Amino acid sequence: MNAKVVTISSGKGGVGKTTTSANLAVALAQENQKVVCIDGDIGLRNLDVILGLENRIVYDLVDVVEGRCRIRQAMIRDKRLPELFLIPAAQTRDKSAVSPSDMIRLCEELRDEMDWIIIDSPAGIERGFRNALAPADLVLVVTNPEVSSVRDADRIIGLVEAEEKGPAQLILNRVNPTLTKRGDMLSTEDVLELLAIKLIGVIPEDESVIVASNRGQPVTFANNSKAGQAFHNIAKRLLGEDVPFMNIEANNGFINKLAKMMKFRGD
Repeated sequence: MNAKVVTISSGKGGVGKTTTSANLAVALAQENQKVVCIDGDIGLRNLDVILGLENRIVYDLVDVVEGRCRIRQAMIRDKRLPELFLIPAAQTRDKSAVSPSDMIRLCEELRDEMDWIIIDSPAGIERGFRNALAPADLVLVVTNPEVSSVRDADRIIGLVEAEEKGPAQLILNRVNPTLTKRGDMLSTEDVLELLAIKLIGVIPEDESVIVASNRGQPVTFANNSKAGQAFHNIAKRLLGEDVPFMNIEANNGFINKLAKMMKFRGD
């Protein structure tokens, strides 16, 4: 094995970055891939809650970095998916407890054991983001189709390119076709024109995502969720499959327009 390190980031909080990290990890594990999630948001951990693993934490990322335990001791195996593991963030420390070189060393130790290393980066551009970016082979930027969110995503994309970790790819989350049709929300075309990066997925607004996250049961476990299917499609794309777009926008030829504009088939 030689794991690929995927850092999932966002310019601002509240856009669904951690939910995306959890669901992509689950979707990859459901494809028989060996996956470890690393919660890079030290002091504000949430990935364990969304994965439903919060009651099983003994050691965390800082414990590994400071030598109080081995990596394997900090890795929590998901009982529902034996190929899925979590290394949780420390809740009582700050982001200065870990350095970029620590993250590189940690990921290098994991590469031979895993197929995928998913790092849930803190939102924004501070120390935690730089830690999460350091070992990345691929950066996925999550944004909502809102002006402030897109503006902040653009800043992240610029930093990724400056650190020679690009090109980043885009996940557009919480797309509401009714608002888009009324002109009250940026369209996918608008966002792509503004950010000028490759689109790897579009996630429709879906209340089942919130319900599932609150239950510690990522929506990718559900069989009847459009959002869950969209996450599965992104996972398949990461694995190199050519997956057609889901038609999530109402009666406006969205898929045809997007496919023509992107000149490839995606989500």
